[in-house]
Amino acid sequence: MPRTAETLGYKFNHTMIRVKDPKVSLKFYCDVLGMDLIQEVPMSDFTLYFLAFDQPTEGMTEDEKRTIRLNREAVLELTHNHGTENDPNFQGYASGNSEPGRGFGHIAITVPNIEQCCARLESLGVPFKKRLTDGKMKNIAFALDPDGYWVEIVSQRLPKKSE
Repeated sequence: MPRTAETLGYKFNHTMIRVKDPKVSLKFYCDVLGMDLIQEVPMSDFTLYFLAFDQPTEGMTEDEKRTIRLNREAVLELTHNHGTENDPNFQGYASGNSEPGRGFGHIAITVPNIEQCCARLESLGVPFKKRLTDGKMKNIAFALDPDGYWVEIVSQRLPKKSE
């Protein structure tokens, strides 16, 4: 269906997932996957962390960061409800891939070399739901973030016909 004049300026901006411990999640998404924290928005009961790849924000005001964040696509929002990181009875969030709460599936990143990426993730102790060698689809992998969300790893290049 073609876009209409009314929807020409629309963009898919971000997806939000809830996280138990922002320190652990930020380490995974920033240090392990290489995303940049482009904006942190503290509120009284929760804090929002907006992440993306290759987003220069150093030296910008909060208004400039917000404007850039709202005018780009493919942003991941991590929402931390204060206190979950220290609650021993906290059961975690539904990742969307098991009952109860099946629905949300995964986020995905593309990488220049999927084999190198997966080897690096394994060397860092990142758990996998599906490795490249598992199953019939040998061109994708699924890593697990600290809260059990699936992160699909996809190559930026098309596989050769023999792959």
